[in-house]
Amino acid sequence: MSAMAEPEDMELPLYEVIYRVLRRHIVEARLPRGLVIGETALARAFQSSRIPAGAALRRLEDEGLVVRFGGRGLMIGEDAGAPPLRLDLIEAGLTLPDARMIEPRTRNRRATIYPEVEHIVACCLPYGRFHLNESLLADHYGVSRTVAHEVLTGLDRAGLVTQDKNQRWYAGPLTPELLHEHFEVRWLLEPIALEQALPHLDPAELRARHERIRRVQAGRRTPARLERLENDLHVETVLRCGNSQLRDAIRRSQLPLIAMHETFQRHRDTDEIEVMLGEHLEVFEHLLAGRTAEAQRALERHLRRSVISNRERLTQLDRQGRRHRVPFLIAVS
Repeated sequence: MSAMAEPEDMELPLYEVIYRVLRRHIVEARLPRGLVIGETALARAFQSSRIPAGAALRRLEDEGLVVRFGGRGLMIGEDAGAPPLRLDLIEAGLTLPDARMIEPRTRNRRATIYPEVEHIVACCLPYGRFHLNESLLADHYGVSRTVAHEVLTGLDRAGLVTQDKNQRWYAGPLTPELLHEHFEVRWLLEPIALEQALPHLDPAELRARHERIRRVQAGRRTPARLERLENDLHVETVLRCGNSQLRDAIRRSQLPLIAMHETFQRHRDTDEIEVMLGEHLEVFEHLLAGRTAEAQRALERHLRRSVISNRERLTQLDRQGRRHRVPFLIAVS
C-alpha cells in the first residue's frame, strides 16, 4: 500500500478513496499551489468514471481546498490569486493508492457504486419524475446488467425508486406533501431512537460533535460542514440505536431529504442556518448533561420546525438547474 493510503480506506467507495487521497496530498502540500485538477484527468488517473472524480472535487471545493477560476477545472488554493498550473497529475506529484483500492475486478462493484447512485437519485427527487434506465446505468459504470439491477433493487428497498407494471424504474417527484410525511415519520421516530441509542454513545464523541457545531458557528458555513453536522446528529447519534427495524424506517425517510441539503449551496439562508445550528447545539447540550427527555423534545421541535423551512425551499428550487446530470437518469415530462 502506498504512503498516501490508509488501511481503513480499502473498503471505501471509489469516490471516497479519491477524495481522501487528494485531500491528503493538498493538506500535506504534496501537490503545488495553483495546480489545475479537472474531472477527466482525475478520472483517468484513478481509472474511474467522471462521476466519482467529480464528487470528490465537489467535496474539496466545499471545504475550500480547491477553487474555481477563469478556466476549466478547479485550482488548488484558498483563493484564485496564484497563476493556474497545468501539469499531468502524476508528474505534479500525485501518488496513487494501492491498486486493490481502485481496481474494479477485485472490488464488490455493487457496494462500490451503490452509495454514489443512491446520492444522485436522492438529489434529483425535488426536480420532478425520472426514469432510471438499467442498461445506461450498467454502461455508465462499466458493470453487468445484473449488478445494475441489484443497485436498483437496493434503491427500491430504500424507498427511493419504484417499478411500474412494465418493469421500468422511476424516481420522484418529492412533493411538499411527501416531504411533510417524511418529516412526520422522523419527528415521531427519531426521539425514540435517540433514547435507545444512549447506551451506545461515547461521551467523548458527543463532546466532539458539540464542538464541531461551535466551530461552524464561529467560522465558515460551507455545505460540506453543514451536511457533516446533519450527519453527526441524525445518523451518527440517532441511528446508533439497537433496533434495526427502527433504524431502517428512519433511514427510509431521511434519504429523500438528502436533496434538501444540496440546496444549501444555492440558497444560503443565513437566518435558517443560524436557527438550525442552535437547535443541534441544544440537543447535544442536553445529552451531555444527561437530560434525555429534554434532548428528545429538542430533537422533535427541531424536526417539526424544519419541515416548514424545507417546504418553502422546495417550492423555490430552479427546476432547470439540476446539478446531477447523468445519462441513466432521464427526466419524465
